Amino acid sequence: MAETASQLTGAEQVSWNLADLYTGIDDPNIDRDLDQADARADRLAEQYRGRVASLTAQEMRTLLEEYEGLREQAEKAGSFAYLHWTTNTEEAARGALLQKCMERGSRLSQKVVFFTLEWAAAPDDHAEALMADPALSRYRHFLRVARLYRPYLLSEPEEKILAEKAVTGRDAWARFFSEVHSAARYELDGEQVPLEKVLAQMFNPEREARRRAAESITAGLKTLSRTTTFIFNNILADKASEDRLHRYPSWISSRNLSNQVDDASVEAMINAITSRYDIVARYYQLKRRLLGLDELFDYDRYAPLPAADKFYSWDEAREIVLKAYRQFSPQMAEIAGLFFEKNWIDAPTRPGKRGGAYSASTVPSVHPYVFLNYEAKPRDVMTLAHELGHGVHQYLARRQGLLQADTPLTTAETASTFGEMLVFQDLMAGEGDPAVRLGMLTAKIEDSFATVFRQVAMNRFEDAIHTARRTQGELTTERFSELWLETQRAMFRGSVTLTDNYGIWWSYIPHFIDYPGYVYAYAFGELLVLALYARYQKAGPGFVQAYLDMLAAGGSDWPHEIVKPLGVDLTDPSFWNEGLQILDQMVAQAEQSAAQAPAASAG
Repeated sequence: MAETASQLTGAEQVSWNLADLYTGIDDPNIDRDLDQADARADRLAEQYRGRVASLTAQEMRTLLEEYEGLREQAEKAGSFAYLHWTTNTEEAARGALLQKCMERGSRLSQKVVFFTLEWAAAPDDHAEALMADPALSRYRHFLRVARLYRPYLLSEPEEKILAEKAVTGRDAWARFFSEVHSAARYELDGEQVPLEKVLAQMFNPEREARRRAAESITAGLKTLSRTTTFIFNNILADKASEDRLHRYPSWISSRNLSNQVDDASVEAMINAITSRYDIVARYYQLKRRLLGLDELFDYDRYAPLPAADKFYSWDEAREIVLKAYRQFSPQMAEIAGLFFEKNWIDAPTRPGKRGGAYSASTVPSVHPYVFLNYEAKPRDVMTLAHELGHGVHQYLARRQGLLQADTPLTTAETASTFGEMLVFQDLMAGEGDPAVRLGMLTAKIEDSFATVFRQVAMNRFEDAIHTARRTQGELTTERFSELWLETQRAMFRGSVTLTDNYGIWWSYIPHFIDYPGYVYAYAFGELLVLALYARYQKAGPGFVQAYLDMLAAGGSDWPHEIVKPLGVDLTDPSFWNEGLQILDQMVAQAEQSAAQAPAASAG
């Protein structure tokens, strides 16, 4: 597996420049900002503690401006520490800075928690009058959302203790999980390589290469299983404890509240998706025939059709994404271009670098940064489009300020998946070879399935493990694996053979650790985007400005209100069926195309 010139992606030197945050790990401005934020928090508490519920609108605005400012100052330091750490989790100094920022952030939150508690407890009449005042228009939605938590808040001393202990509790376990998996090496073809390198082989057109990679992943994860099982059990127990103390009715309730959707709406979406697992089974039966296989195993799921197996250099990927963005909106392409021009992207896979991809909004006074592990596969082009979609969204929403820039997770995936759709449609429009078009279509279907059906299947796994941990006590590795296979097999309905080896693959997924309950937001976003893109195709250029306005709104209103001008009604229970029907139609399109194409080699 020695890297040759032909294997170079062109992204090897694409490293971000974090100087817009701080010049380096020893920048004295880091401590300066943390210290100043602490001092501002002390002054805020001295001036306003015990008075929040009786403030005038103008006084409340002054408080919020200072509260927002001190939080931005502290979160700037935290953002730098996290970004710097994820590119090399093995370097002790980076971990030490991250830990310092986490500890300082916890103490800061304890100093200002009085504001959240007192505002939530304010009498309804007074609170409504304040929120209706024009002086507070910039913060109105933030204030409304904060009051949703009133039934679940504890006393100030209790909330402070929970915040203090989280640093050495769930936050510490999450960091440990990342460091364990970032440091792990997997044996593949005589080399010791990071997980991301092995996972990339699951998209190899050669079946034997995929099988060897799957065995390598399984062997590596089994070696780590005692550690990861212990981490999972502690994260699950910690969440159960917090949910019990805060009186949340279920394990997912706090996530739904932060997403500004109710439990019933989320359940309706999940039920709609699980009721259409037949679409998944139908597609993978087609995929098996297209690959010319008697049986499709778990390591065959992402095998590309030969005609669509392409290598995309970094420069090619950049041009593909920017071209698609530019055709939709020159403004969108201009913003995305800044990430390349100003070195706001860290792209290559390196030893010690965290796996996966993300876009970090950092703070409104700076700009977002994009993190990738680029391997030059077609899926990596889509990942670039996805994360730049986030980046454009975060860049536009900065105008809302720290307290209202971020959207709930349910709509946070909208711009990213819409960006992928723009690139996919542009590539399809420019491709004349029917075999290549079929390969591109199947890749898109699989990507959408991974975003909708697989994420909901993972939600079902989360539901199972949180429930089991609360009712059965500590879970064994075997019990986790049993629940993983059970919920994954339900999705495939026999169309894919999941081997027992696949049972351990739950143990490397960071979302279960970092953001319990997060994963259904991907499905929410994908189905929303399918509906939005259908409206764009009908409305044409008139859709573009409304879409950009939606992104710029950030989290300044309820999700269903922000998307309403685009012709979408998120409150309609039948909305989910619209997106699912589009996925059904995509599979039908693939079936029709396949009927006119010869079967592929199994590789």
